[in-house]
Amino acid sequence: MMKSFLLSCILSFSTILSFADNYPKNPKIDVLNYVFRIELSDQSDEIKCEANIDVRYVGEGVQVLRLDLVKASQELGNKGMTVSQVISNGKTLSFTHEKDSLLIYLPEPSTAQQRSTYTITYSGIPATGLKIANNKYGERTFFSDNWPNLGRNWLAMVDHPYEKATSEFIITAPAHYQVVSNGLKVEETDLPEGLRLTHWKQSVPISSWLYVLGVARFAVQYVDKFDNKSIETWVYHQDRDAGFYDFAEPTKQALEFYSNYVGPFAYEKLANIQSNSVSGGMEAASAILYSENSVVGDRNERWRNVVIHEIAHQWFGNAVTEYDWDDVWLSEGFATYFTLLFIEHAYGKDAFQAGLADSKQRVNAFHAKNPDYRIVHDNLQDMNQVTTSQTYQKGSWILHMLRGVVGNENFWKGIRSYYHKYMNSTATTDDFRREMEEASGMDLKEFFEQWLYKPGALQYSGSWQYNQKTKEVNIKFDQIQTDGSLFKMPVQVGIYSSTGKSEIKTFQLNQKHQEFSFPMDSAPVSIILDPENWVLMDGSWEKK
Repeated sequence: MMKSFLLSCILSFSTILSFADNYPKNPKIDVLNYVFRIELSDQSDEIKCEANIDVRYVGEGVQVLRLDLVKASQELGNKGMTVSQVISNGKTLSFTHEKDSLLIYLPEPSTAQQRSTYTITYSGIPATGLKIANNKYGERTFFSDNWPNLGRNWLAMVDHPYEKATSEFIITAPAHYQVVSNGLKVEETDLPEGLRLTHWKQSVPISSWLYVLGVARFAVQYVDKFDNKSIETWVYHQDRDAGFYDFAEPTKQALEFYSNYVGPFAYEKLANIQSNSVSGGMEAASAILYSENSVVGDRNERWRNVVIHEIAHQWFGNAVTEYDWDDVWLSEGFATYFTLLFIEHAYGKDAFQAGLADSKQRVNAFHAKNPDYRIVHDNLQDMNQVTTSQTYQKGSWILHMLRGVVGNENFWKGIRSYYHKYMNSTATTDDFRREMEEASGMDLKEFFEQWLYKPGALQYSGSWQYNQKTKEVNIKFDQIQTDGSLFKMPVQVGIYSSTGKSEIKTFQLNQKHQEFSFPMDSAPVSIILDPENWVLMDGSWEKK
C-alpha cells in the first residue's frame, strides 16, 4: 500500500526473534476457507451476512474459537455487527460477542486434524472497513477498506496477516450494480425484485486485509491476458475512456517483469479498480483498489508508479506475507524497492537513481524528527503506527544496500528462493535473512541488526588528499552520528585520473575514525564517495 532503527550489538539474535505484535494468535487453529454471503440494499446501509468458516484444528484441546468482529455499540453510534446465531453440524452453539471479539464455544474440545464448519449469521451497519457512500459523481457505491485490521468491522474472520485462507464472496445487491472481488467470477444471476447475485471465488489463500469488495456502476474492460489470466479495468462508467487509457499500461509489463525476475504470479486475474475507499492504492489480492481521483486520462508518472507499486505487492505482501505486523517492511519496503527495480528496467537507470534520491530525502527528513524510530517494530501495540514513510523509504533503501553488499546475482538468487519458499504463505525478517545468507554464503546478522532493529542514520565527514612525495592517496572517514551507533558497511570510492581512466576501490567501515591509503602514480582529478549510490548515508566529502 502507498502508505521504518536499531538494538544494541550485545543483544543475542534469539532476542531479536522474539519480536511480535500482541495479536492473540492460536497456532492450533487453521482457517481453510471463508464463504461470505452478503445482502446489500439501497434502502439502508445495513448489511446482512452469513459467514461459513471452514476450520482445521491443528492441535487438540481447543475449546473456544476466537474470531474478530466488531460489535454494535453506542460508542460507535450504534454501528457495528450483531450476531444472531452460530451453527455447526446442525447444532446451535453458545457464543459471546464483546467489542471486537466473537468467542464460539465448541461442544467438546477439538481433536488433532479435526475439520469443522461454522455458520455465523449477523447484520449491522459497518462503522468502517466497508465504505457505503456516494462517489464523486453522486452515485451510491460500496467499497472495502480493510487495511490494516478494519475488515473485522464487516467480516467475521481471523483479522491478522498470519492466517491465510481461500474465500468466496456471494453478494446479493440491486441489479443496477456490478460487483468485483478477489479471484474469479463464477456466477452472475438476476433474481426477482430487481436483485442480482454475484459469486466470486478466490482459490489462493490470502490474509484478511487483502479481501476486497467493490459494488458500483462500472465500465469494465478485459484489457489483455497474462499467463492466460485476465487483465481487467473496472472504473466508474463516467470515467470509461480516461480509465481504460490510464490502466492499460504498464500493468502487463509489470506482471511480466516480476514473473521473470521473482517468480510466478500467484493469482487468477489482475483487476485495476477505481474506488472511493482509498486515497492512493490498496493492493488487494488480484483486485487492486485505487483512489477515484487516480483516473485522469493522461497516464501521469505519479499514478503510473502507484500502479507499479500495487502490482509489486501481489508478490510481496500478498503472495509472501509478513507473519507479524512487526515485520510489515517485508510488504511495504519490498513493494517500494521493487517499484524502483521495474522503473530501472522499463525507464532507465537515471529514473531509478532519481527514485533513490527522492527516497533518501524522505528518510533523512523523517529521521530528523523521529531519531529513535526503527524499521522492525518491537511488539506493536498501536495499529495506527503500523507503517510510516520510513517503512516504505528506508525499507526500500535497506534492500538496495543489501543488493550492494551481497552482489546483484546473489541478491536475485536470494529473492527468487525466498519467494519460492514462502509463496502463498507467511514469512519473517529472519526467514528472509536466512534465504539471503544461503544465496550469498555471507553472515548477514550484523547487517540486518544495524539497519532493521536499531534506529539511527550513518552520518559522516570525509576527505581525500594526494601526497606527492609518497605517491599515495590518503582518505579520512569519520562517522559523526551522535547517538552512539556505529555502522559497519563496505563503501566504495571512485578514482578518476587525468588520462580518463577510472577505478573503484572498496573499503570496510567498522570504526568511528578510519584512514585508508593506496598508491597512485599521479594525482587524481577527483575522488567520488559512493559513486554508484549503494549506501544510505549523509555528510560532507571534500578534497584537502
